[in-house]
Amino acid sequence: MERNDNQNEFNEHNQQQQSEINELDSQECRDSAGGIAQTAKQKTTQKETRKKSGSGKFTSGLVGAIISAAIVTLLFSANIIPVDSDDSSESTAVSAESESDTPDIAKTISSDDAAVAGNIQEATEAVVGVVRMQQQSIWEQSEKTGAGSGIIYKKEDGKAYVVTNEHVVVGANEVEIVLNNDNDDRLEAKVLGSDRLTDLAVLQVDGSKIDTVANLGSSGDMQVGETAVAIGNPLGMNFANTVTKGIISGLERSISVDTNGDRRPDWITEVIQTDAAINPGNSGGALINADGEVIGINSMKIARREVEGIGFAIPIDSALPVMKQLEKDGQVARPYIGISTASVNQVPPQYRDQIQLPKDFKGGMVVARVETGSPADNAGLQQFDVITKINGNKINSLLDLRKFMYNETKIGDKVKLEIYRNGKSQTVSLKLVERKES
Repeated sequence: MERNDNQNEFNEHNQQQQSEINELDSQECRDSAGGIAQTAKQKTTQKETRKKSGSGKFTSGLVGAIISAAIVTLLFSANIIPVDSDDSSESTAVSAESESDTPDIAKTISSDDAAVAGNIQEATEAVVGVVRMQQQSIWEQSEKTGAGSGIIYKKEDGKAYVVTNEHVVVGANEVEIVLNNDNDDRLEAKVLGSDRLTDLAVLQVDGSKIDTVANLGSSGDMQVGETAVAIGNPLGMNFANTVTKGIISGLERSISVDTNGDRRPDWITEVIQTDAAINPGNSGGALINADGEVIGINSMKIARREVEGIGFAIPIDSALPVMKQLEKDGQVARPYIGISTASVNQVPPQYRDQIQLPKDFKGGMVVARVETGSPADNAGLQQFDVITKINGNKINSLLDLRKFMYNETKIGDKVKLEIYRNGKSQTVSLKLVERKES
């Protein structure tokens, strides 16, 4: 699993490549123009010679075809017409120097698409670039070491607040945001707090130049197949505010991630899966719905050659309580039970005979491991117990359990877990304590 960060090492290559392309285009234009002029001269001579023979019409048509072919070749060389285009509609290039001969051109977009485009445009204005600056030595100034994306989600008391991924700003001595405006204004940002487990960070900037705040939606209302649009800065600020469109491919995906860099999964995160392109530099950007509402924060993709179109975003409903804590306290103090869980379907076949459930069982989470000395251990929870409710609220996934604990409980609260053990219903009470981050 790869979290999308970018070191922006391709700027000089792009500039050199563009220079070479410009030289080629210029030479091709001169050669093609000369060829067209020469062909036109030959056409005039041929027409005068063949007037008497009565074949002028045929020759004129042939020369016209040659001229058209030369012009089309020129357009191909300048990349005005895509060579591999499968679009059956006509592509028309209109010169800026045209006057009365230039027809009026209007975009033919349906009303629904126009509304979506308007919503997307508004959302892009709330997506910013996030630049990480690090100091290589005490004798040198901080230099740019990476770039990602962020979402302006709040403006209050002259300050604006930006949410991004923790891995975008981790290790930064300084952080800047780049606004999506005509001047590409850069603002110094203060990292109010970050959380490694959820991969979220909150920044604060001066709000005097901030005009647009993102419209936050609800990830709980989504359905598989709905439109999803990813907005961000893939490969850094050279492609700032890139928009890619796809669908919601899956909900409540449980993804194992490595949060401490030891190349071993140490956390399970619940994410939205989408086929909208998410690339390095998109991290921290917005995943929006057709109404322009932020439903997720782009975070990860599967980086394997044989895999295409599998990206992940943190659901906004899961992110909001974390964002509030980071904004207020600078860190996340999590209530802690001390168990690892899995869905019934995730239990390996060789262990399923350890789980006994009634016929009317409607869903729950299987206890895979109980940590020694934890509240769960002290309350007597055991491996293969199946948790179905917490304080009367149904638990069908890890996300259900985490959302309830992070939104509805606090450290020191007592909760009741309804469980099945050996096919019989039981109630277990325990006291939540603070998770100690490693």
